Amino acid sequence: MSYFNVANEGHVVNIIAPIDINGAGASSDVFSMEGYSHVDVIVQLGVTGAATTITVKECDDFTPTNSTAIAFNYYAEATAGGDTLGALTAATTSGFAASTNDGVFYVIEIDAAQLSAGYPCLQVLASDPSAATLLSAVAVLSGGRYASDQSGTAIA
Repeated sequence: MSYFNVANEGHVVNIIAPIDINGAGASSDVFSMEGYSHVDVIVQLGVTGAATTITVKECDDFTPTNSTAIAFNYYAEATAGGDTLGALTAATTSGFAASTNDGVFYVIEIDAAQLSAGYPCLQVLASDPSAATLLSAVAVLSGGRYASDQSGTAIA
């Protein structure tokens, strides 16, 4: 039997704690892919007052000093309260518009090999929906070079 033990074989980063993004949108913590080969970013929307656009930037450091929007693939569960992901979908550098249903989530898939040389970090952004909208995001890093039960930080 094969399984993935998140604590021992991966690393979890709470990149956007649950927040109402009305009025400002949200920018996640910048996190590093340097020690990992893949990330699944899970973006969740609770109560959704209006649509938000989700984008991803590759960054040269944690500040970030330089960043560029990138294309990426994602799965969507846009049915309120559902748990069945749709087909893999390609997003351009402009990202994708999230559903206005309550209780939806998305899984963004990025391999470290997709990042440009000198840009080992990522940041997830959600635009201001101009209405009360609750959002959170977590990054699950996998394929660690130095996997252990107590992995080092990926956010600084």
